[in-house]
Parts: sequence; structure tokens; C-alpha cells
Amino acid sequence: MSGDGLSMGFDIERLLVVDDEGPILHALQRTFEAAGYEVTACLDPAEALDRLKERPYQVLSADYMMPGMTGAEFLARARALQPETVRILITAAHDFSAAVDAINNGEIFRILAKPWNRVELLGTVRQAFDTYALREKNRQLTALVQKQNGELADLNKGLEKLVQERTTNLLDGMVAVLDYRDTETQWHSRRVSRFTRRIAEQLGISDERELRTIEMGSLLHDIGKIGVRDAVLLKPGPLDQEEWVEMREHPRLGWALLQRIEFLREASEIVLQHQERYDGSGYPAGLKGEAIVLGARLFAVADTYDAITSDRPYRRAQPHAAAVTEIQRVSGTQLDPRVVHAFCAVPEAEWVSIRGEVEQISLLEAQWGWTPPRRVFDLIHDAASKQKAARSDPPPPLDLAAIKA
Repeated sequence: MSGDGLSMGFDIERLLVVDDEGPILHALQRTFEAAGYEVTACLDPAEALDRLKERPYQVLSADYMMPGMTGAEFLARARALQPETVRILITAAHDFSAAVDAINNGEIFRILAKPWNRVELLGTVRQAFDTYALREKNRQLTALVQKQNGELADLNKGLEKLVQERTTNLLDGMVAVLDYRDTETQWHSRRVSRFTRRIAEQLGISDERELRTIEMGSLLHDIGKIGVRDAVLLKPGPLDQEEWVEMREHPRLGWALLQRIEFLREASEIVLQHQERYDGSGYPAGLKGEAIVLGARLFAVADTYDAITSDRPYRRAQPHAAAVTEIQRVSGTQLDPRVVHAFCAVPEAEWVSIRGEVEQISLLEAQWGWTPPRRVFDLIHDAASKQKAARSDPPPPLDLAAIKA
């Protein structure tokens, strides 16, 4: 167990678990007790609130669907009782559309899906205890700021980085859920985020903070689809007018969600505007030209490229040359000509390499049964960047009629 937990006044690391299904609650309790934690298990969220009034806990986990109150409501009330406690939501995949409430009201640390992966579950709980200890230490050092100002500054930098990393992990998990929910576009968000960053670099953007904002906005572009019903999102045929109204709200929903997270507010503008078009024919605001933020204009080119060069149920992936031809055709109408020029200047081998990196991550995910940490993604990126040869054969010829359709 973490030494920090002991120094903060806890003789043992305590965890409160809430789930209304007895077998699941028992399984969670056994798993956490085997890892050395003191576990309080509650079937009823009201009982769990009483336990929170009796003694402090560093970490608590709750199921989403419970009688009497949802997991989101419980976490919000738990936050009022013990604001420092680190909160985890464990829920079935089909409940992720409601997880926005938990993020907005309960400020959760991480969402985990049922059935859970034991390694990921224990790893997340370990990170939660470590985060609690780090935050507690930060609070103590703040009281001594006059005497330990230098140490506090370093600690705050580490804490900010940790919070951003954990929030990114949370959102990466939500993006993964969206990709799995819509199997037609699985891993699309990850490819497009890398594609968009590469175009930005080609355009001359070198500031790491700006590049990170562009990459995160692109990664999270469809996060608002969490609020779109499955009947609309997964409908096999064309959407009717009422369904289109609901679908076209997803940029605003995504923007509103990310407004709650300070370091993603700039990225949220890309989410809000990712369906705008250079000629003003897009939505939700019908913005035109440079009134659209640069990140959204970069994303539009990357998204078009990925759509053409990826398999779809109605057609095979098309070759790079065909994608370039189509992107140049809509330059000045759908796409920003300056961004199109930057895209065309990047060698085909680099686009193939980026796609290959994401495919390797997908293979790891299939092998491990959960989304690998971002550091794994970065390791594969570093390794792939050292390879000079392209790693795939060209796809079949372009069917222009299918693309225009």
C-alpha cells in the first residue's frame, strides 16, 4: 500500500463500494480485500451515505443503475459529505449515455464498464488512492506556503499534470465506448486526432499546447453523441427530419460537456464547430471561412481523408491518391484551401504509418480486453516513427460515384 496514505492520517486504505446486486458487490469486495484494502460494502446507496457520515474514506465506487437514486445522484451527494474522496463509477456499457450526469454533478475520477477487467479495475483503484494521497499532501503544503513555497510550486505542477492525465484517461474511455457503440467507425476518433495534428504541424504550428488542444478537440469531436439515442445513432437507414434534428445537436452537447473541464475549454470549440463547412453550409451555426476555428478546419480535412480511406459497409477503403483527388475537388467549398494544401504536402507513407500505429493499439486492446494506457500509444508512435518503409498494399481503385453518394 502507498506510504502517502499512512502519512495523511489513515492507518489503512479504506474503500466504500456500492452496488445493489449482491453477487457483484460480493465479487468487488473480495477483489479489493485481496488487494489489501479495508472494504465497506453496501447494497443500498442510502446506507452508504450513512457510512460516509460515520468515517472518512479515500475512495468510493458506485454502480450507476440503483433503486432509489442513480449512481450519478449518489456520487453528487457523496461529494457534499466528503469532497476529498476520489469517486469511481462502474456501469454497464449501455448506461454510458447517462454518465454525463455523473461527470457534471459528481466529478468522478474514472468510468469503468461492466463486466470489468480485473487488472484495469485494480489499477484504477490504486491510482485513485495515490491521487487522494497526493491531493491531501498538496492541501497540507498549501497551509505552509510561506515556508515551503518552492516545494508547493513543484507539487502543483505535478498535480495539474496528474489531473489532466486522469481526465484524459476518463475521456479516452468514453471515446472508446463511442467507437464500440458505433462499430462502423471503430478507432476513427484516434486516427483522426493523429491525422489532424500532423496537418497542423505541416501548416507550421509548433506550439505544443496548441497542438495538444487541436489533437484533443479532434479526439473528442463526437463526444456529444453520448447524448444521442441508439435508435438514431445506429439506425441502418436514412434518418428522418426529426432524427436529423437530434443528431445535429451532438456538437453542442459535446461542447457543453467539455465546458466543465477547464483545460479542455479551448478544445471544446473544435468539438462545437467540427461539422461546420468552409462555404457556410455546415452546422450548428452555419459559420463560414476563417470564422471557423482553425482546429475545426484542420479536422474537416483529416475526417474526410479517414472516411475515404477506411472500410465502410457500403464500400471498400479507397487508395490515398483517390482521397487526395476528392479532397482537392471540395477545396474551397467544404474544406479550407490552405489546409488542403498542407495536407497534400505530407507524403503518403506518413499517413500509412499513422494508421498502422492505431491498428497496433487496436490489436493490443483485443489481446488485453481493455483500452491500453496512452503511454503505450506513445511508445508505438515512437517506434513507428523510426520505420521508413510503408506497411500496407494500396487499396482497390476509387468508386467516385460511391464517395459522392
